[in-house]
Amino acid sequence: MPSVAAMSPSPRDAAEAGALDSALDVRNVTEAEFADWLRAVSTGFLRPPVVSENDRAGRLANSDLSRTQGVFDRGRCVATFRSFAQELTVVGGAAVPTSAVTNVTVSPTHRRRGLLSRMMAVDLAAAKERGEVAATLIAAEYPIYGRYGFGPATWTAEWEVDTGRTGLDPRWSGPEDGGRIDLVASEDVRKLGPELFERFRPLAPGAVDRGTRWWELATGAATRDDHPWSEPFWAVYRSAAGEVEGLAAYHADERWTDAKQPLNTATVRQLIGLNPAAERALWHFVCSVDWIARVRTGYRAPDDLLPLLLPDPRAARMVTHADFLWVRLLDVVRALEARTYAATGTLVLEVTDASGLASGRYRLDADPSGASCALTTASPDLTLDVRELGTLYLGDESAVRLAALGLVAEETAGAASRADALLRTGRRAWCPDMF
Repeated sequence: MPSVAAMSPSPRDAAEAGALDSALDVRNVTEAEFADWLRAVSTGFLRPPVVSENDRAGRLANSDLSRTQGVFDRGRCVATFRSFAQELTVVGGAAVPTSAVTNVTVSPTHRRRGLLSRMMAVDLAAAKERGEVAATLIAAEYPIYGRYGFGPATWTAEWEVDTGRTGLDPRWSGPEDGGRIDLVASEDVRKLGPELFERFRPLAPGAVDRGTRWWELATGAATRDDHPWSEPFWAVYRSAAGEVEGLAAYHADERWTDAKQPLNTATVRQLIGLNPAAERALWHFVCSVDWIARVRTGYRAPDDLLPLLLPDPRAARMVTHADFLWVRLLDVVRALEARTYAATGTLVLEVTDASGLASGRYRLDADPSGASCALTTASPDLTLDVRELGTLYLGDESAVRLAALGLVAEETAGAASRADALLRTGRRAWCPDMF
């Protein structure tokens, strides 16, 4: 779920709110208070401030109250914050333990009092103490989280495809590689989906793990009030050898012209493939379903193959391009040693961090066989905030670009280019999932 919160308080706001702030109770939420906490979450996200028993019970069972904070004013919850254990895939396929931040709200009556800052400080310190390498979140608003050391590490895009202009063979009846596509039921996906995703996850820097609850919600075995359930169509791609190598979920609206011509739109909820053949077959399938005039792709990597899989790439019009997964490093040494590097080189980084959680001067020695990182007293090559290091971490951004923006300082000539040679990747990082 995306996160929302107020901006940091101005000195005047803080002074005016000081008397009230001393009466506010910032602490972990109890089970008895959880329904009120959910009401405050709904308030922050501009959803109806009511909580059903189904929602309360289901979400309580999947929330760690020791990582669930609330701010209470005279017994009423007015701000919320939650984190949970997560695994993040890094460049090279390793998974590192992270703290996923979500359900962040401040009620409109209590903005600009530093409540988010207080909850964030507690949670990040606890995450570092637990040994989590980084914190992650998906920001509803761009300006909020940079001041806490988070940087946008992946971006997302969405296309709308005019199926009549793709140039795809309208007589297509299945993959040309000997594979096949089958429509399956949600109960089948609960069995084959997790295994497929575990094979996919190491291939996708930026992907996060999916637990049992994720698959229950995705297949209708569990429901939430803010995500009404409707059964999608599930399409599975099997290779010529019979192996499941791709999965897509989509739903369609029902729209016809006055002349009885179909103008239906298929919206893809998710599509993953272990290889380009699986992706090609699934996209070709969705774009060839009878009566479908347009396909909305759902959130994809900005360099997704889809447009270039079409004989006429102009049939795919980009309708969304935005930041998505934000990363905040907590343990620089473990983070940099966990990922792989395509080039050989040494880089000394002076990392600043206002909170002190990750600040220091680090020497990275990397080559395709592995990497080592340690604190050092050597002269730095680059000086950057932990926010920019998070932006660079998954290989999606360029240190040269950040230096041009004044966000990274080159202490030795050419250091930003050397950093790009080490850190950047051939394909862009992508996080398939909202949380």
